[in-house]
Amino acid sequence: MVTIEDARRRAFEADLDLVEVAPNSKPPVCRIMDYGKFKYEMRKKHQGAKHHESQLHEVRVRPKIGIHDLGYKIEKAREFIHKGDKVQVICLFRGRELAHPELAQEVCQKVLKALEDISKIERPLKLEGKRMTILLSKK
Repeated sequence: MVTIEDARRRAFEADLDLVEVAPNSKPPVCRIMDYGKFKYEMRKKHQGAKHHESQLHEVRVRPKIGIHDLGYKIEKAREFIHKGDKVQVICLFRGRELAHPELAQEVCQKVLKALEDISKIERPLKLEGKRMTILLSKK
């Protein structure tokens, strides 16, 4: 056990800081260290412990989308879901396409079938104006 004056003198001679590490213990515990370096290391440690926050990504398709284009959109959706993000599949209608919503349902079913191994339906298929949407998240 060292007196406060002696600890301050030692810290001053070493050109370091006297830092109180455990103030609630009896007697309080102090350490001679470089406080700036300590803060930097604690900040780096805290940043490494951050978790991925879920985001919402949109994947836009059309009722008459090509096979290759649909495959590409499905792969992008798979990447997003694999990272833990949510994916909203939006099927957009133009002009008279709205007269045939079954085409859009077929496209959405293809997407669901391709992603059923890693995703679950969070919000079912819904027609809202000129768009049909479905929300998927990680299983």
